[in-house]
Amino acid sequence: MPLALWALTLSAFAIGTIEFVIVGLVPTIAADLGVSLPSAGLLVSLYAVGVAIGAPILTALTGRWNRKIVLMSLMGLFVIGNLLAWQAPSYETLILARILTGLAHGVFFSIGSMIATSLVSKEKEASAIAIMFTGLTVALVTGVPLGTWIGQHFGWRATFLVVSVLGLIALIGSAILVPKNLKKSIPATFKEQLQVIVKPQLLLVYLMTILGYGGTFTAFTYLAPILEQQTKFAPSAIGLIMLVYGVSVAIGNIWGGKLADKRGPISALSIIFSALSVILLLFTFTMQSKIAAVLTILVWGAFAFGNVPGLQIYVVKQAEKYTPNAVDVASGLNIAAFNIGIALGSIIGGSVVENMSLQDTAWIGAVISLMALAITRYSGLRDKRALQAS
Repeated sequence: MPLALWALTLSAFAIGTIEFVIVGLVPTIAADLGVSLPSAGLLVSLYAVGVAIGAPILTALTGRWNRKIVLMSLMGLFVIGNLLAWQAPSYETLILARILTGLAHGVFFSIGSMIATSLVSKEKEASAIAIMFTGLTVALVTGVPLGTWIGQHFGWRATFLVVSVLGLIALIGSAILVPKNLKKSIPATFKEQLQVIVKPQLLLVYLMTILGYGGTFTAFTYLAPILEQQTKFAPSAIGLIMLVYGVSVAIGNIWGGKLADKRGPISALSIIFSALSVILLLFTFTMQSKIAAVLTILVWGAFAFGNVPGLQIYVVKQAEKYTPNAVDVASGLNIAAFNIGIALGSIIGGSVVENMSLQDTAWIGAVISLMALAITRYSGLRDKRALQAS
């Protein structure tokens, strides 16, 4: 795999750390700022909203820019957003900082996926995307547990300062490793961009992505309070459990890429969404036992992010077929869909916590994952019919 791909992975690590470290800090931030758990959970949702807005809109606006300049500008915005969070005087300022960093995140993973696939041969595309997204998974393995530990021992603000430094390192890495002459697709016209949001084949992929991630984040957003209040773990154990989850995610992400390359995206996603539904349903009951909860979380991690390569390669393939001049925009919209799923999942989870209980977030997440499976099977059926008709 080319060196530039590892430069993308380095940037993804910094971005992934700040996206998910907030999950481990929800109780800490809620206590420090004097807000409720659902309000602290909104810091997950609103970051995702920033990504959802940034991915399609800023990807389209920067379509004519040099790809390396876009990457470096995004990492600069990322550093500024995290420095603002470090110094945030209020909950409202922290929300603003989260939205700002979310904007940078959205464009990064949109163009990053396209760059990753352009650097390798056709048969390695899903694996290339998996390697780039390994930056996210390594962040879950090391960055998130360490960030959670820092936040619990030195205050949550210290976590944002450390991630700002990570972002700066990633910016320097991009300047050194990413080539200047990156292949750039011809910017799509407005009409071509519009096709991306009206083609049923693409809308189905976005719906699969939204539901697939919505199911996981209904429960995952509130994992720290679940482990503290339901499983009765001490707050100091949360970072270690996040480490277990992250190791599982790293394995699942690479495995998901290989599965999508071998079996095709529809078959791979069907397996992953089926397993995810079963695991979330089980977690409803296993969260009451320390050993059973950790084992469930270990398996959950492998499937929760194993769908990323399949979903991303599927949207690129569908866009190449139905909107060939707007593949960048289609990829950007799928990144938006990931984060709409995260936002909706965490909002639904917050509503469940407020009106039902922490325990109910898991089985409701399982129902949402089953809906993702149903849409996946339907989309595969449409593809078969289209192939037979041609």
